[in-house]
Amino acid sequence: MSWLNHFRQEEHPFIKRALDWLEQVEHQHWERLTDFLDPRQIFILRTLMVKYPNVSCSSFGGYAEAERCRVILHQEYREPSQEDFALSGFEVTSPAAGFQQLKHKDFLGSLLGCGLKRDKFGDILVHPGRVQVIVTQEISDYLHIHLNQVHRVPVILEPIELGSITPFLLEWKQMHITVPSPRADVVVGDVFRLSRSKVLPPIRAGHLKINWMMVDSPSYSLKEGDIISLRGYGRFKILKEEGMTRKGNIRLEVGILL
Repeated sequence: MSWLNHFRQEEHPFIKRALDWLEQVEHQHWERLTDFLDPRQIFILRTLMVKYPNVSCSSFGGYAEAERCRVILHQEYREPSQEDFALSGFEVTSPAAGFQQLKHKDFLGSLLGCGLKRDKFGDILVHPGRVQVIVTQEISDYLHIHLNQVHRVPVILEPIELGSITPFLLEWKQMHITVPSPRADVVVGDVFRLSRSKVLPPIRAGHLKINWMMVDSPSYSLKEGDIISLRGYGRFKILKEEGMTRKGNIRLEVGILL
C-alpha cells in the first residue's frame, strides 16, 4: 500500500484503520466517531483525506485549545455539534495534603491503572487544587466508580459541564544550552541531564516522541519549533536556534514544560 511508505512502521496499524474509516464514510455514507487522537494521528488522518474529496473532518476535545481530540468523519454537508462528540468532564479534588504535589504523570498513571486505554480519555488539566479530565461518555460511569485514589492519595470525582473546563496555559521555563550536534540523544540528554548511557535505552525503547511521533533513532536531527517528550522525564520544545559558537557547537534556546 503506497500510503504506508510515507510513514513510520509503527504508524502503519493506525493508517490502515484510518483508511478503513475513510472508505466507509466515502462510499457507504457512514459517519465515524473516533476515540481520542493525538495531534500526530490527526495530522495523518487529514493527510489521508486528500484522496477522499467527499469526506470532511471535525475535531473537538472538550475545549477550544484541546491537544487530544475526538474526530468525526462525515459528509461535507453535515456540521457536527459538540454533543455529537460524546464527551464527559470530571473535576478531581482531594482534602489530603499530598494532592498538591501530584503531577500530570500521576493522574495519567492512575487512569491507565484503572484499566482504561489511553484513547478513552483526552487532556488532563492540572490546576492548583484541582484537576480536570475529559473522557468519552461511554466510560464516564466506570471512571466515576473506579478512580478513587491517585498515587495513594484519596480523590473525589465530580462530573462537570464541558463549559466549565479551564484551559491549561502551558508554562515553559526557558534555558539556553550549547550542544555539539542537533541529534536527539545529544539534545535530550543535555536538557534532562542524562548521560549517553542513560538516554539511549529509553529512546531505543520507543519512549521518545518528536511532534507526537515516536522516534527510536538517537541520531534524529532536531530543529527549531520541534516539541519533544521523553516518557517519565517531561516535555520541552526548541524555541530558537541561536547560531554557532566559535568552536562549532550549536546554541539553542529551549523551553521546558513546567
